Amino acid sequence: MQVQFTVNGRAASVDVPPNTLLVHALREHLALTGTHVGCDTSQCGACTVHVNGRAVKSCSMLAAQAQGADIVTIEGLAAADGTMHPMQAAFKACHGLQCGFCTPGMVMSAVDLCKSHPEASEGEIRELLEGNICRCTGYQNIVRAVQVGQKAMASA
Repeated sequence: MQVQFTVNGRAASVDVPPNTLLVHALREHLALTGTHVGCDTSQCGACTVHVNGRAVKSCSMLAAQAQGADIVTIEGLAAADGTMHPMQAAFKACHGLQCGFCTPGMVMSAVDLCKSHPEASEGEIRELLEGNICRCTGYQNIVRAVQVGQKAMASA
């Protein structure tokens, strides 16, 4: 089936079987491999992208469900000139990553978190990131990165 949507500001069309998950359409048909497949069960958050402005675990959504949607992946978060999004810059500055596997999904979730909860406390950030698993960092630097990114997004 033919599915059309906008990805990172560009029109895209993929021809996929009806049971294709959005994560696989992005990775295998559009070569947007920053969106990671971690668990395929919607538990880890490594596959998080924005669909129509909201964070969505792309392993729990069929590509067909994204028909006509506006999708942003980690590759589309930075400005066109390559300037990092404030949350990406915060993750870098605060060393909110180690192996980096969870980082794209964590950043995408953090951006959505800060848009919907612009004044979230540390405890709220920890609670709201619950659907994203990191097996390396212990979360302290991730939470700090979200706090720094939150301030930067508010002043941008």
